[in-house]
Amino acid sequence: MPVLEHPAYPAATLLRLENLVPCRESQVSMLLSIFGERQQFSFPSIFIYGHTSSGKTYVIQTLLNTLQLPHVFVNCVEYFTSRLLLEEILIQLQSCSSETEQTSPVPCDTFNDFVRLFKQAVASRELQDQTLYIVLDRAEQLREMEANILPAFLRLQELTDRNVTVILLSEIVWELFRPTTGCFEPFTLYFPDYSIGHLQKILSQNHPPEYSADFYAAYINILLGVFYMVCRDLKELQHLAVLNFSKYCEPVVRGEANERDTRKLWKNIEPHLKKAMQTVYLREISSSQWERLQRDDGEPGQLKGLSAHTHVELPYYSKFLLIAAYLASYNPVRTDKRFFLKHHGKIRKTNFMKKHEKTSNHLLGPKPFPLDRLLAILYSIVDNRIAPTANIFSQITSLVTLQLLAIVGHNDQLDGPRYKCAVSLDFIRAVAR
Repeated sequence: MPVLEHPAYPAATLLRLENLVPCRESQVSMLLSIFGERQQFSFPSIFIYGHTSSGKTYVIQTLLNTLQLPHVFVNCVEYFTSRLLLEEILIQLQSCSSETEQTSPVPCDTFNDFVRLFKQAVASRELQDQTLYIVLDRAEQLREMEANILPAFLRLQELTDRNVTVILLSEIVWELFRPTTGCFEPFTLYFPDYSIGHLQKILSQNHPPEYSADFYAAYINILLGVFYMVCRDLKELQHLAVLNFSKYCEPVVRGEANERDTRKLWKNIEPHLKKAMQTVYLREISSSQWERLQRDDGEPGQLKGLSAHTHVELPYYSKFLLIAAYLASYNPVRTDKRFFLKHHGKIRKTNFMKKHEKTSNHLLGPKPFPLDRLLAILYSIVDNRIAPTANIFSQITSLVTLQLLAIVGHNDQLDGPRYKCAVSLDFIRAVAR
């Protein structure tokens, strides 16, 4: 039973569209209802938002291309000024119309010029008889342009008196866009994150032809079982699936197991997935380097790179500052006297400490700490006496810039800055050695 139905489009086209956008049928159905038939006026502006890799750009492009609707697609990061953005829209409009001659781009300095040139560009019969869609991807960049750009795009249909709909794609909510002076409110549509079932269905569609669909689906199930808690990014998961599939197939290729020996296949790939956990999002190494690592059974830390943890070189006191920050983040304040004073006296274990002593602070994550506590721990772990000079404070700033420390709260708070350690235990062990 087909999910997508619309009287203006052939059933075969809608069925093909449904197969191209799995798990986004409800959003596509809503968009089809808003678009209406080709010659009908659609809503003046549509705001689509959702987290990264939730399918916003892909769904809109697939929908417009499959239904062959005239459209202009512009990435606001590439065309980062109003002039570049407006001229690119006009250039793409010329290619949409077969009647318009391909001329050199006309300078477009203001939105008034854009409205005049836009009317000329859509004067052809084929663009007048149907809705034209202008898609602005990464639309949050519009907030960095002139104040009139966003309100003007929202009511472009009214300004030009043409059948045009502006679609804004963004990762942030509309409330962060809305100008203080007021503007035309767009129709908002939310794209939720893919659930684990959706990711399983989408990733399983890319199975290699030489293996069965059930075999690849079992591999995707294992992959999501490992990575779903730390990574929901569809593109990243697709990259990981392609990268590690050859290792999963090794026992089958060697004849040591068949496609149903899930236990043997899992034991073979488990150590490699643990290695891959270290490079999720960071992309410390390229795909070719990772494949070489898998062949050589090496560790990711053996590769030299900008962010290879074991090869970070820091100044002398910066290392101690980082160690002190780690101790301040993962040790409770009440233990400082016990750990860092020689004559701390006898410390009695309270019921609270007995109750929580089995809970690892590493599972709870780093806690923020004030600057004076960081310096106090630093003075206690460094052998020679050091003075709180500008050199020490500049090294703290450098650690924040390198993202080894994270500053918590606002810079203008009265009680001094608070920090959090942003590195792992393995990193600190390497620095301490």
